[in-house]
Amino acid sequence: MEKEEEKKIMSIVNENGETEEVEVILAFEFKDNKKEYVVYTKNETDENGNVTVYVSNVDRSSGEPKLLGIDNESEWDRIKDVLRELSKPEAE
Repeated sequence: MEKEEEKKIMSIVNENGETEEVEVILAFEFKDNKKEYVVYTKNETDENGNVTVYVSNVDRSSGEPKLLGIDNESEWDRIKDVLRELSKPEAE
């Protein structure tokens, strides 16, 4: 029997100033640009039943971590590559 992994929960402040708890799926950093990212979900599903996930850049420059949007296309391409790699089935 496989051991169930403990969920990682973090609190975020949404655009309305309300605090929400979300589940962290993945956190990673690109070493070349020293940018950190977090992939998380609110466990919402779309009309096709797929779980919606969010990706944010983590800015720690002010001491308190702040989640920022990603507006650079090449940055998005690199993030998508990471997510594709992680979604591949494991070799047996």
